[in-house]
Amino acid sequence: MDKQILLDLVSIKMPFGKYKNRVLCDLPEHYLVWFHSKGFPKGKLGMHLNTLYEIKLNGLEYLLTPLKKRQF
Repeated sequence: MDKQILLDLVSIKMPFGKYKNRVLCDLPEHYLVWFHSKGFPKGKLGMHLNTLYEIKLNGLEYLLTPLKKRQF
C-alpha cells in the first residue's frame, strides 16, 4: 500500500454531503457502509473512501492513529 494514501486519509476533508469538511478518517463507519452499498464516487475520493471502508471493516484504524497525531 502506498503510504501517501494513509496520509491522505488523515488530512483530506470530505468535500460534500452530511459530513462535509470532516477529515476522511473521522467519517463514521455507517456512512462508509452506505457508500459501499450505493457505490463510491469516481476518482481519487472514491478510492480513498473505499480504502477507509476496508480499514474500518477489518479493524485496522490503529494504523491511522500515529499519522493523525502527526498532522496536528
